[in-house]
Amino acid sequence: MNPHSDETWLRLLVVEDDPVSAAFLRDAVAALPARVHVAGSLAEARRAIDAMPFDLWLVDAHLPDGPGDTLLDARGSDTTPALAHTAATETAVRDRLLGAGFREVLCKPLGVVALHAAIRRHLRAAAGNDTAPPPWDDAAALLALGGDAGHVGVLRGLFLQELPYQRARLRAAASHDDEAGMRAELHRLAASCGFVGAARLASSVRELQASPLQPDVLQRFEDAADELMGGSGEMGSA
Repeated sequence: MNPHSDETWLRLLVVEDDPVSAAFLRDAVAALPARVHVAGSLAEARRAIDAMPFDLWLVDAHLPDGPGDTLLDARGSDTTPALAHTAATETAVRDRLLGAGFREVLCKPLGVVALHAAIRRHLRAAAGNDTAPPPWDDAAALLALGGDAGHVGVLRGLFLQELPYQRARLRAAASHDDEAGMRAELHRLAASCGFVGAARLASSVRELQASPLQPDVLQRFEDAADELMGGSGEMGSA
């Protein structure tokens, strides 16, 4: 079968009325790769849903003809995972959207890496294959560092020494609802996770970048950090 045939491509619905945001989301989602249908209103989205099946919906919380969560009101037995995206950062807004049935609330501005991570996470869950990545990905670390296992070991040692301080800074920023401070720390941590192959922590960092102040996401980061800090970081220890 052609790997790029309609049968094998993901099909995602993006509901966004702002032309610039819609273009960004369309191009970012298409790079998964996926086929993307863009709707600029609830009415357009409903027509699209009636006309074809989708693997996931990505819905703006505020649309010209009503709140985005009203799209979920009449879905009946449809279990397509739906993610909301919004510029609002208030906890009450996030809680309302989650209560309406969205699987996750993504805060704008949204980076491509965080967007892809969220989409893949919920597609895996919908398929019943929500397997967490390993604590350490030796192959990825070796690729990043030119195949030098000794270099990987040294950098992992430094990484594990610094991780408690990075976690403390993230906790402090979270306790003060300092989203900018959290994002700055997460940006640095994401890069170092990539170099040393800290796969599970990297996944939790991407989740936090998408939803920095969400308690359950923060807890997954804490769990992943605890797991790494309780191990040796030696090659083959995943």
